[in-house]
Amino acid sequence: MAQKINKDLIKSSLATAADWLIKSDKSPEDMLGDLLNDVQRARLYPDGKTFVDLVPRKRLASVREEYNLAKKDPDFDLREFISRHFYDVPEISPKNDQNKHPSKDIKKHIRSLWSRLERKNKTTNGSLIGLPYKYVVPGGRFNEMFYWDSYFIMLGLAADSKWDMVEGMVKNFAYMIKKYGYVPTANRTYLLSRSQPPVFALMVRLLASHKGKKVIKEYLPQLITEHRFWMKGKSKLDTETNKAYRRIIKMPNGSLLNRYYDNKTTPRPESYLQDTDTANGSRRQSKKVFLHLRAAAESGWDFSSRWFRDAGDIKTIHTTDIIPVDLNSLLYILEQTIADGFNTFRHPVKVRQFRKYAGSRQRAIDTYLWNEKQQFYMDFDFKAQAFTKVKSLAAVYPLFVGISTQQQADAVADQLEKHFLKKGGLLTTLNESGQQWDAPNGWAPLQYMAVEGLKNYGHFVLANKIARRWVDLNKRVYKHSGRLIEKYDVVGKSGLGGGGEYTLQDGFGWTNGVLIKYLKDLD
Repeated sequence: MAQKINKDLIKSSLATAADWLIKSDKSPEDMLGDLLNDVQRARLYPDGKTFVDLVPRKRLASVREEYNLAKKDPDFDLREFISRHFYDVPEISPKNDQNKHPSKDIKKHIRSLWSRLERKNKTTNGSLIGLPYKYVVPGGRFNEMFYWDSYFIMLGLAADSKWDMVEGMVKNFAYMIKKYGYVPTANRTYLLSRSQPPVFALMVRLLASHKGKKVIKEYLPQLITEHRFWMKGKSKLDTETNKAYRRIIKMPNGSLLNRYYDNKTTPRPESYLQDTDTANGSRRQSKKVFLHLRAAAESGWDFSSRWFRDAGDIKTIHTTDIIPVDLNSLLYILEQTIADGFNTFRHPVKVRQFRKYAGSRQRAIDTYLWNEKQQFYMDFDFKAQAFTKVKSLAAVYPLFVGISTQQQADAVADQLEKHFLKKGGLLTTLNESGQQWDAPNGWAPLQYMAVEGLKNYGHFVLANKIARRWVDLNKRVYKHSGRLIEKYDVVGKSGLGGGGEYTLQDGFGWTNGVLIKYLKDLD
């Protein structure tokens, strides 16, 4: 009996060791070498994300070594090799049964989707990084917990009184901040080189609205860590070209503002072909193009004419030259939230420090991101020392975080109503570039930011008009198709959004979250 127990322990230990060896936080691009390039160029899958989401049956280093030998065989079959060495985790897609029940009450439908989009994986599996608590994914091709998506998903969960799930997701993000020093784009190894719009402070504030100020105190260490990530490199700015280092820039008046960035200069593994095609069509060094593409992916607006010199040409992308309105507004609310956290500890020195940071950022936003001539908040090209030419819904973020003057908010509201508001809600930009974050598309998170920002400054009639038009569009598409989708055409008859690198996705996390909130608010 003892011998059997010992054998079982040995087997268990070996299995655990093998499991540990297969799990790694290294990206597929770092582990697979030529195999990643060859699979993506062979177009084995219609979506480049499919391959990097597959789970290896053994260590990626071993798979790579075997591939380098096997591919020399004249009868080598790449597809067979992949099927033998990787497997897919079946996708639980809401669209499988959506069209069967388009007459189901839309609120009941969303509530049924929460469970369909819920995931739980405590251990790392392939590129999917394990997290300690359950979470809700966006849906479709997005089968992981995305950073900024999750805030808008949480709004819906909160509206449906699913506070345990909200808190679990906040704890997951706190876990990743503790582990990595920042929040990655999502819990995928190939997304660890960048973050997304920093909304962790908004998540903490949302949870605090339910559980009290103790929540801000509880997550203060993670809030500080995230701030440190975005401000990393302050001491190096005076020695850097253009006084810019990673995500931080020193402006001519000495103030500090931030940009989107990425720590790698290679094609994104999940969009390998698109990135290499864009770089090959550009006259610039490929590494620079890849960096700008990756930085735009960090913004969440991948892609938009917002980031292009020529509004119709992605090859002119120059994201890291741009100081974005939305990012700096979110960092302002992060700094204010940290100050609030220190206030619960009765630490006046730190409270003053972070209030000072926030005040300095507010003045810098007013100086560099408020276009007096256009009467609108606009992104700033710090290399050209000029505003970019694209007006976008990023302009509503200063209203959302409360740093606009009433006059500025009135001017923004006027332009939203005159130029952005259509029959289905607000356009993302005024440009039709073929990119998904441009006209004629509208997106749930931006409708929400606009509506709440306008309310902050007393523009309730316009805010309610936007919310009602957006809700009506969502309802209309659902009635005709039984679908809740990632993005909507706020101008066209079908209402189905288009453009971008992949087909229109169903699910859809942030659409569900914002919709259920406004369905309740407008009742």
